[in-house]
Amino acid sequence: MDTIVSVLLSLLLLLGPAVPQETQAGPYSLSFFYTGLSRPRDGFPSFQATAYLNDQDFFHYDSEDRKAIPQYPWSQMEGLEDWEKESELQKAREKIFMATLTDIMDYYKDKEGSHTFQGMFGCELRNDKNSGAFWRYAYDGRNFIEFNKEIPAWVPQDPAALITKQKWEAEEVYVLRAKAYLEEECPAMLRRFLQHGKTYLDRQDPPSVSITSHGTPGETQTLKCRADGFYPREIELHWIHGGDTQETESGGDVLPSGNSTYQSWVVMSASRQDGALDSYSCRVKHSSLAQPLTVLWPGARADGSEGSQGQEPPHLLAGETS
Repeated sequence: MDTIVSVLLSLLLLLGPAVPQETQAGPYSLSFFYTGLSRPRDGFPSFQATAYLNDQDFFHYDSEDRKAIPQYPWSQMEGLEDWEKESELQKAREKIFMATLTDIMDYYKDKEGSHTFQGMFGCELRNDKNSGAFWRYAYDGRNFIEFNKEIPAWVPQDPAALITKQKWEAEEVYVLRAKAYLEEECPAMLRRFLQHGKTYLDRQDPPSVSITSHGTPGETQTLKCRADGFYPREIELHWIHGGDTQETESGGDVLPSGNSTYQSWVVMSASRQDGALDSYSCRVKHSSLAQPLTVLWPGARADGSEGSQGQEPPHLLAGETS
């Protein structure tokens, strides 16, 4: 195990130049998420790792392909990374990761059922300065061990982690290299990646907003305001009536759209007794918009009837633009 740790930390030190580069305000983050399964199943290999730049998939590795595979658009950027070297690093991390999972199962005599070991670590830059770093693990959803770079030391959060701590701190150099990785190597990699991908991470994709409704004609209507295709992730959606923000019944979560953008929606019910239905509007705030976007619910159709379902073409309130 000590040999594995030595190989892992040596590989970490090979990654990227440690010379600071001029970047931007940020924040920008580089993070890694690992999952090990004692009993792999279809679609879920025994080990998989995903790296992220901010919230965008950077590369993926698993125990079946055993290759660090960059995701779009990073796969199109020449000179971004030595992917063969990255693959070797992930192989070393896989070995130590799965060995630790075995140690934990042996400690608890957990031979039955399926068990999960997870790890996450990374760093953050703000105004080109280190503003955060983390390195921690969990077993079956419980906190297991965490690295405190201020001490520096691995801090056990589970009885079995005492054994892990002893192995990972067998020599002082292992601890010092872990600290150097979080404080020097990881930020250096992030700065280097930003030289290639800053424009992509800084992009502003405005939301496409639509309103749908369904319900009994002339009575209660369920109104849904949906925003699609926006980036970055942060967005605010509210239903407005009479100048007041309305309580929503569901929605508000922001979810990936599968194309490096996000989607969100809010749903509420309204009736004729609440006043004119066509006075309801959806207010959207997003960093890509010069000012908040307000979309009116079209309400009654031109023939005087109300559709039971379907999307009406959204339009803006007078004096407001996207």
